[in-house]
Amino acid sequence: MTPGAFWTWSLATYARPGVADACLELQDRLGLDVNRLLLAWWLAANGLALPVTADALAAFADPWQRQVVGPLRSIRRALKGSTLPGAAALREAVKAAELEAERLEQHELERLTAMAGPAEGTPGELVARNLRVLGQQADAGSLARLADAIGSAAAQK
Repeated sequence: MTPGAFWTWSLATYARPGVADACLELQDRLGLDVNRLLLAWWLAANGLALPVTADALAAFADPWQRQVVGPLRSIRRALKGSTLPGAAALREAVKAAELEAERLEQHELERLTAMAGPAEGTPGELVARNLRVLGQQADAGSLARLADAIGSAAAQK
């Protein structure tokens, strides 16, 4: 896979109707990290699974989400609907910074997935397995709704 393939796939997939809503619902309801959720799908779409432990991924992603992405998201959400002069422009600047932080996170996650290897199973099984390794849990119904929004994971490359 070429460097940046995960980011390119994520942008195209997230733009599909219903995908953003499904991802954000899982983020808000279950506390899932959208980047790790998308990573699990991207790997599965390429027939790959993470090994049983992926400590390096969590060691990077947990603090990055907590210290960088999360605070930017909180600021962006706090600015939503503000009537202060300049607040809308500030919100857009924070939104751009949040997106850049997500892009940087995805590039590092992609680099760290060199440990992923070919695996047997349906795309859905691989997604669930990858999520477990990434320390993310989602119920089957939520994953099915996301699968419907994404389309056939095997066709997404």
